[in-house]
Amino acid sequence: MKKLVLLGALAMFQMNVKAEDKKVASPLAATNWNLDKSHSGVKFSVDHLVISETEGTFKVFDGKIVSPTADFNNAQISFSVDVNSINTDEPKRDAHLKSDDFFNAEKYPEMKFVSTSFKKVKGNAYVLEGKMTIRDITKPVKFSVVYGGTVKDPWGNIKAGFKASGKINRKEFGLKWNALTEAGGAVVSDEVRMQINVEFAQAKS
Repeated sequence: MKKLVLLGALAMFQMNVKAEDKKVASPLAATNWNLDKSHSGVKFSVDHLVISETEGTFKVFDGKIVSPTADFNNAQISFSVDVNSINTDEPKRDAHLKSDDFFNAEKYPEMKFVSTSFKKVKGNAYVLEGKMTIRDITKPVKFSVVYGGTVKDPWGNIKAGFKASGKINRKEFGLKWNALTEAGGAVVSDEVRMQINVEFAQAKS
C-alpha cells in the first residue's frame, strides 16, 4: 500500500514539473502601446536656396506599437500623418505644400508607415525599417532610433519614449516641384530630414 502511495506521489510530482516547464517556456504575451499625442511631435527640414534650412511640423498624427518583448526588440510599429496638418509658420507656403506640386493633400490626405523590422543594435540604439506611403507611392525607409526607456508616471500609466531620425528623397514619392536659383542650385532640396519624438502609453487590459 505504501509503495502505491509513493508511486502516486511521484507521478503527481512529475506532472507538476512538466506543467511548470511549459509555463516557463511559453512566450510572454505581446503588449500594445498607444501614442501619447500630447507628448509627441513630428518635424521635418529641407535645405532652402542651398544656404539655409526651412523647418516644419505635422500637427495631427497617430501611432501604435505591438511588442513581444520588454525592450521592444522585434516590435511591430505603425504610424500615420494627416498631410493637411502641415505647418511651416507661413500660410502661403503651407498651401503650396498641400497642392499638387507637392503632397496633393486633397487626393492623398494621409502618409503611412508600417514597420518590417525593429532591431536593437547596442544599448538603447535601434534601427527601424519599414514601408512609407506618400501620394500612394510606397518605398522602403530606414530610421535610427534612440529608446529613452520605460517609466510609470504619477497616475500609474506606463510610458515609453523614442526619438527617430531619418531622411527620404521627396521626388521618389512624387513631390517633384522644383525651381533653380541664378547660380543653378535648387530652391528646395530633394532630401527631406525627419525627426520624430514620441511617447507611448501601454494599453490597459
